[in-house]
Amino acid sequence: MRRGRLWHYSRLLLFIAVVFAGAGSATVYAQTSSSNNYQVSETQFGSDTLKSCSEAYCAQASIGDMSAGRAKSSNGTGPTATFGPIIEADPLLEVIVGPGQSNLGVLNSETTASKTMTVQVRTYLSGGYTLQIVGDAPKYGTHKLNTSSTAASSQPGTEQFGINLAKNTIPDVGAIPVQVPSDQTSFGEAETAYSVPNMFKYVNGDIVAKSLTESGRTDYTVSMIVNISNNTPAGHYIGEFSAVVTPIY
Repeated sequence: MRRGRLWHYSRLLLFIAVVFAGAGSATVYAQTSSSNNYQVSETQFGSDTLKSCSEAYCAQASIGDMSAGRAKSSNGTGPTATFGPIIEADPLLEVIVGPGQSNLGVLNSETTASKTMTVQVRTYLSGGYTLQIVGDAPKYGTHKLNTSSTAASSQPGTEQFGINLAKNTIPDVGAIPVQVPSDQTSFGEAETAYSVPNMFKYVNGDIVAKSLTESGRTDYTVSMIVNISNNTPAGHYIGEFSAVVTPIY
């Protein structure tokens, strides 16, 4: 009976968003962050092409709908997000995140549910950046899916939520970071703990990738897996996650 309830009622809905954070920012919420040459006075959510600029730096954020590489909208039929032109001598950091919500459908204890999100990061004339994934594990009511601070393989039948930035075979999901246009000009990389195929973990706010060079574009694929057990409470589980990119000076 318990297993039947899970089959009928355990569902998972994921929401993906993007946040741009200035250097030295301690949180991912709207607040003023600054360095010697740049200040972020407002965190941007949206699909427009507005930029926040100082004399030395510009920031631009989008969620899959900007019209200026290209990221399709969640259903693959809507507008695409694209990077704007590089202006010589103007440092920039641009981020495009695959948008919207994803319904992973009905879960069961015999198979692993999975979802990927794309995060494209381009930097020019900056000191690099870090990429964090922020958000609580999917939950229903007061019950939150189990996570692990150490990497582990996918284990159907055991309650588990985890992510990585690798090309996996169990389950068959994900991709390694892609350097655009080549690995001779772009050097973003996944953190070691999140780069091992078929091994997943999740710590809210962990740095999952970084680049220590002043220019280049890297396209990351973040894979998320969900397993439930026969003891997982039946219900409609929801997870909300943000990609937070912070420049390095």
